[in-house]
Amino acid sequence: MLGDGALNATECGTAIMNVSLESMSAVLAPVEYRLAGLVFYGFIFTIGLVVNVTALWVFALTTKSRNSVTVHMINVAIVDLIFILLLPFRMVYYSWDYWPFGDVFCRVSAALTVFYPCMALWIFALISADRYVAIVQPRHSKELKSVRKALVSCAGIWVMSLGCTAPLLFTDNDPDRASGYTTCLKMRDIIHLQPDNAINFTRLIFFFLVPMFIMVGCYVVIVDNLIHGRTSKLKPKVKQKSIRIIVTLIVQVLVCFVPFHVCFVFLLLDRSGGDYSPWGAFTTFLMNLSTVLDIILYYIVSKQFQDRVISVILYRNYLRSVRRKSRHTGGSARSLSNLTSAMI
Repeated sequence: MLGDGALNATECGTAIMNVSLESMSAVLAPVEYRLAGLVFYGFIFTIGLVVNVTALWVFALTTKSRNSVTVHMINVAIVDLIFILLLPFRMVYYSWDYWPFGDVFCRVSAALTVFYPCMALWIFALISADRYVAIVQPRHSKELKSVRKALVSCAGIWVMSLGCTAPLLFTDNDPDRASGYTTCLKMRDIIHLQPDNAINFTRLIFFFLVPMFIMVGCYVVIVDNLIHGRTSKLKPKVKQKSIRIIVTLIVQVLVCFVPFHVCFVFLLLDRSGGDYSPWGAFTTFLMNLSTVLDIILYYIVSKQFQDRVISVILYRNYLRSVRRKSRHTGGSARSLSNLTSAMI
């Protein structure tokens, strides 16, 4: 009788533990979020990998004359690729609802979620300053837009951004300690950063507001000079290119980075004790979308990138037409020969 009672108590405790773990998983990892994460990150990984590898190949390997713009584009592509190459691990996590890669790699992935916008926004600020020099100070363009200065400024941003996010690897406020299995909650949400709000708001000021003010300041001066005709010595193509870059950066920052940082502030100030934020997940998706939208920036900046994209599109269209003709005429060998000569 007593043994049955002890057995029942053990079974009851086990059942309660299983229910608590299942409820924790349901609260912290909603099925809709996991499915959305799988689909979205699969899209970002596929498109972003192709776009940024192509950009890195064009700007780093095939561009003969280097300038400050190519240096900035190389850095944009590298930052995007670092972030993109971690997405398959996130997809495994969302698929299994379990993190099998260990705590250290979980911390690295979580830190990169904060590192990426810090780095991207400052590179965008450098590009904005570059456009300011090209339009407002064209006489000093060679001095201010040298490759050496661009390399030094980008290296400084890398050091600042890494130094800013490195403490996230050693945070004591680890939400994963409360669970009996590896959840990697610190990668999924940022609520656990609340105890370090002083550091977080300092990071927001220096890595969000400051580059935003630099971009806005540069664009206000550029637009003022364009309106009042102080750029008459510039070629029309230079003006058009600069305006397109400005518009692209503004839209990209407003869509991808502003919602993320606004939600970040609300989550840091929220004291309700919630463990999951749908808005945090959605704005993080938007922030990740920037790795794909950079294709617009690459396309505007580089004629070589345009030619590369167009050649790929034309090649595919031509290959399809050749295959259609070969089915009707049976001249596959001759068609392939024509294809080779046309591509050369």
